[in-house]
Amino acid sequence: MNVLIGCEFSGIVRDAFIREGHRAISVDLLPSERPGPHWQGDLLEFIEKYGNHFHLLIAHPPCQYLCNSGVRWLHTESGRERKMRQAARFFKKLLLSKIQRKAIENPVMHGYAAAIIGRRQDQIIQPWQFGHGEIKATGWWLEGLSLLEPTRIVKGRTPRVHRASPGEDRWKERSRTLPGIARAMARQWGKS
Repeated sequence: MNVLIGCEFSGIVRDAFIREGHRAISVDLLPSERPGPHWQGDLLEFIEKYGNHFHLLIAHPPCQYLCNSGVRWLHTESGRERKMRQAARFFKKLLLSKIQRKAIENPVMHGYAAAIIGRRQDQIIQPWQFGHGEIKATGWWLEGLSLLEPTRIVKGRTPRVHRASPGEDRWKERSRTLPGIARAMARQWGKS
């Protein structure tokens, strides 16, 4: 299966699909942190040019302006509402892309963004359902795919990403997909 992993600089999900025998490439504005098939550039341009070659799209669009945790600044921070609308339109374009099967990921989304996108997530998962003793609610908007089934429920409910130290790269640490979740996606959605 040809799998496109959008908005991924880490290579974690891409590499999980490759380990399961699929042809996968990641696309991001940033270079990949790991060696492997990666195209640095705009995801929508890539889909427009090469989307017909892919059976599955998994995308992790930026959540800064879409997530529920940031809604308190929506009407008080200059330019934030405009950025939210741009981010929501980007998200919706991914949902409407020509790739038939897709999974678009984001944290729990606030109502303003969900109204633009036109729907709420189909599923919310937690890392502790996939072998990581952490909490971080992650929503999935699914097209042509089944819900992701938990693979290894573990004890521990540490909010590691919420307690991360402030800093320039904090967003990068918060945005990486955990290996247990990536493995579950590759094994379950790779069979679709």
